[in-house]
Amino acid sequence: MGVLRRVQNRLSDSKIELEAAIALDRNNARARQQLGLTLMWLGQPQIAIPQIEKAIKLNPYDPNIASYYWALGSSNLVSGRIDEAATLLEKARASNPRLFFVHLWLAAPLALRDELDEARRALAQSLKLRPEINSLARWRSEYPWYANPQFDALAEPTLYAGLRRADFPEK
Repeated sequence: MGVLRRVQNRLSDSKIELEAAIALDRNNARARQQLGLTLMWLGQPQIAIPQIEKAIKLNPYDPNIASYYWALGSSNLVSGRIDEAATLLEKARASNPRLFFVHLWLAAPLALRDELDEARRALAQSLKLRPEINSLARWRSEYPWYANPQFDALAEPTLYAGLRRADFPEK
């Protein structure tokens, strides 16, 4: 239900639902990972990070571990921890190179670290996997929770600045 509420762009409701799931089972790694993502999009990545770290500790062999590392890397990126974000997003990419969003997010910290060729390769791979996500505007329209003002304020100097630096277009 928490994921559904997030998809509906009802982030506060998503948080409540995911906290309820964790109250019922404090070892629910997926709920913790999803709560971390919801907290990040609510503009609270510092609170998200421990939730996602706990999820990884609870289930380090999850077949979807790439999504856990992506969530942790993403939260670190919008928190301004560029090097940690790059390391975690590279780990996510190594765990599952078929996820377009991992390549897209990875391009930002690489560009912010002046690794522009590698950032552009990551963007190219993202576009190969999901060609319709070809601009920031398209990405935001596909995933409306990215437009949450609290998240946007954190993403602008980190995620979006890095993507623009790697030549990802605005429109």
